[in-house]
Amino acid sequence: MAVRSALPWPIRWIMGALMLGFSAAIALWAFEFGKGIAGLDTGAQDELKKLRAEVIELRSDRDKSQTVANTSGSLLIAEKAVQEKMATQIKQLESDNRLMRDDLGFFEKLLPAGSADGTAIRGLQAELLSPTQLKWQVLVIQSAKNAPDFNGKLDVTINGTLAGKPWMVSLPGGAQALQFRQYRRIEGVLDLPPQAVVKTVTAKVVEGTVTRSVQTFKL
Repeated sequence: MAVRSALPWPIRWIMGALMLGFSAAIALWAFEFGKGIAGLDTGAQDELKKLRAEVIELRSDRDKSQTVANTSGSLLIAEKAVQEKMATQIKQLESDNRLMRDDLGFFEKLLPAGSADGTAIRGLQAELLSPTQLKWQVLVIQSAKNAPDFNGKLDVTINGTLAGKPWMVSLPGGAQALQFRQYRRIEGVLDLPPQAVVKTVTAKVVEGTVTRSVQTFKL
């Protein structure tokens, strides 16, 4: 006995075609869905490329900004160092200015009232640093406020005894050249022979063949 379907063959063919189409639709949907998940979509790839380009640009801008910041920092450090150096120099100039004012006031006090204009020795001093060394210092000034430059010589002579006998010595090399306008301070250290006893130190300022001032200091 044979069993046959009750549906005619045209209907069976139509139903098979519908099932085949449905299967194809499901397969196409799965393929498109997979592309979306895997990032294979063309729009997504373009967006990814755009984002990568923006990241590269931002990194470049960051690097440039960092370079500018580093350069600015270096310039600030250099400027600060220059300002500190200038501040130190200004302090030194102010200190030198105070010393000059103090010296000027000191020299003005040394000038006696009503003294005649001329070159004079002021403040001759001497001291023994050791039995064989003598330090001397001479201050020479011109009384006139607008005096011309002085060009002459300074001679320093030491008098005393050597081994109990009269003894005298001058500066090594003779008189020193002396040039100044308002004032000049000169000092030096003279080596003494053993057994020398210094009694007086005499300073003499000479201009040409004329002695302008003489002063003696007693030890």
